[in-house]
Amino acid sequence: MDVNGVLDIMAQNTTDDRGDEMSKLDPRVFATLRDHVHRSLRTAIIGGRFAFGQKLNERQLAEQLGVSTTPIKEALRQLESDGLVETQPRRGVIVRFNATWAEEMILARAALESMIAHLAAKRRESEEGTALAATVKRMREATDSGDVDSLILLNETFHDQIHIASRCAYLGKLIERQQFYDAGTRRIIHSDPAEREKAFGEHAAIAAAITAGDADRAERTMRDHVVRSGETYLAIVFGNKES
Repeated sequence: MDVNGVLDIMAQNTTDDRGDEMSKLDPRVFATLRDHVHRSLRTAIIGGRFAFGQKLNERQLAEQLGVSTTPIKEALRQLESDGLVETQPRRGVIVRFNATWAEEMILARAALESMIAHLAAKRRESEEGTALAATVKRMREATDSGDVDSLILLNETFHDQIHIASRCAYLGKLIERQQFYDAGTRRIIHSDPAEREKAFGEHAAIAAAITAGDADRAERTMRDHVVRSGETYLAIVFGNKES
């Protein structure tokens, strides 16, 4: 499937207004149905579609996603291991994710991403620096044109390239559990021209530091970027809601 096909599926499975309804799943996107259900429920929780303390009804979730309750049960067990939900006696599965938890995830991700950027600046091959610069150039074009869908994919590519350049197998595994944005939230963030420009400047600074081999600057700029973008996410998802 090409990039445009993936973007079409992402758009179909995302509600721009971050409403309560989740779209039925498209099996072309993820390797297994369980992974697909887990990803959809995880992004719904992290995107603020379920309130802290809300009970998750397996049958209702199965109906919304167009699947049986079996992959729902499996996904909920995985979400519990992620720390996003909790099974309580006589209550069932309860959402545990709130603003406080999200802030901790942001700080954890900032620490991990900054260490990865530090090591990428030390370990990157010259061709990896060239590839990162090419991605930044494409981000510049997408930022100027307001192509939000491309920016979402390019942002993932940018961070993936840094992870690969860092040669960090262990830290790479840890970072997978610290992803706190859903596609809908990313779309809201990148719909603001000022935010797009700010994010581009930060990405360009990170890439420049890594390409120059300046590990300390790469670490610092990455940490600042993740924390600032995380604060924007908190404001969008939680606003003035109580934690």
